[in-house]
Amino acid sequence: MPLKFQATLFRIAQSTAFLFLAATVPGHSAPNIVMVFIDDMGWGDFSCFGNAEAQTPHVDRLAEGGIVFEQFYVNAPICSPSRVALTTGTYPQRWHIESYLSNRKANHDRGIADWLDPRSPSLARILKQEEGYATGHFGKWHMGGQRDVDDAPLITEYGFDESLTNFEGLGPRVLPILDDYDGDYARRYSLGADLLSPGPVIWEERAYVTKTFTEAALNFVRRAESKGKPFYVNLWPDDVHTPLFPPKGKRGDESTKQLYHGVLEAMDEQLGILFDHIRSSDTLRNNTLILVCSDNGPHKGAGSAGPFRGYKTTLFEGGIRSPLVIWGPGYIQPERTGSRNTSSVFSAMDLVPSLLSLSDVSPTTTASHAFDGEDISGTLTGERPRSRSAPLYFRRPPDRDAFYGLTELPDLALRSGKWKFLCEFDGSRPLLFDLSKDPGETTNLAPRQPVLAQSFMEQLIAWHENMPASIVE
Repeated sequence: MPLKFQATLFRIAQSTAFLFLAATVPGHSAPNIVMVFIDDMGWGDFSCFGNAEAQTPHVDRLAEGGIVFEQFYVNAPICSPSRVALTTGTYPQRWHIESYLSNRKANHDRGIADWLDPRSPSLARILKQEEGYATGHFGKWHMGGQRDVDDAPLITEYGFDESLTNFEGLGPRVLPILDDYDGDYARRYSLGADLLSPGPVIWEERAYVTKTFTEAALNFVRRAESKGKPFYVNLWPDDVHTPLFPPKGKRGDESTKQLYHGVLEAMDEQLGILFDHIRSSDTLRNNTLILVCSDNGPHKGAGSAGPFRGYKTTLFEGGIRSPLVIWGPGYIQPERTGSRNTSSVFSAMDLVPSLLSLSDVSPTTTASHAFDGEDISGTLTGERPRSRSAPLYFRRPPDRDAFYGLTELPDLALRSGKWKFLCEFDGSRPLLFDLSKDPGETTNLAPRQPVLAQSFMEQLIAWHENMPASIVE
């Protein structure tokens, strides 16, 4: 590996909170932050994003009082690496997490780590150490501590004061009971997490796991509020991921689509418990930001990617473009309330330096190089809507060259301005799309634009080769 990239990795590994300086912005208080990261939900699944078959009134209400972003991306088309990017503000490839974390053998065979290195940057840790935030994680983790991996760091080692997770993490856990309400035995579903330690296990009906996470988050918020401390909360439900077990009255005709919509509507209702508390609180309404998005595209046959091609696990737009709703009356420009941003291109890893900026934490010159994300805080508040300046790069999960009956899925992808480019690791099979005219990626312009395609191919392969390689020995 070239020395300059070894040096970059070293800076990332050392970029814990002591590298950051707090900078006070006169007249601007650090916001409370609630980060809602939904599991396997498509771009078109919120009713405020066009879903006419299911209703999400609680998220829609946030959209009506906030800003909807239509060109927001996550940094991987699958769970674990997407969560790494949102946690660290960096490309997940830097931490050898490029697909979902599984058991030790499967992780080794795919060349990925068993858990996120706790020396990585952590938004929660920085906020806690620099601004005294109370920090809590409630919901799916999936960055270590799953299947037979029982020696992963606890979630609290990444800067969280409290945690409550599911079968994809260690510490206190909520595990689901699957009940399809047909009178047969309701079965427990754990993937071995009930055998791991440490941490107590709570068993709950699958239909109400999100409610349990939300109520835990609400109690955490109330405690922070009573102490006068700002808070950062991850509320990461494992809805709307399969298996799909909505409440009894929301099962429809029992088809996959109807079950999915039942879970989606129930999740919206259960998340609304916390949203309503914040909106109705005189002390929280004007100093809290709520962000809601999805970790990757939908499972085929369940959710909707809207007008976009592809699903979860693919580098087409349907796999990596996510809906984003941001609500915060005290921070969003009044004239932008209820608006839709259709032009700003940015990603989950950009949220980390942006939220730090809004929280009065400024990285030093040295530490800023640790983030692949950019500060686009003005875009989040509607003050200075813009896109990130650098292109976005993507690399497919190592186990997803074929999926959903599709073969030879593109290995690499790039988003730059209006352009989307995809190719194989060696640059072959180039695909070039003008997303401003062709959001569905239907017309390959590479043969007509060979110079542009060649330029994007060279940039993309250079990024790929400069990322850490697989850790398979």
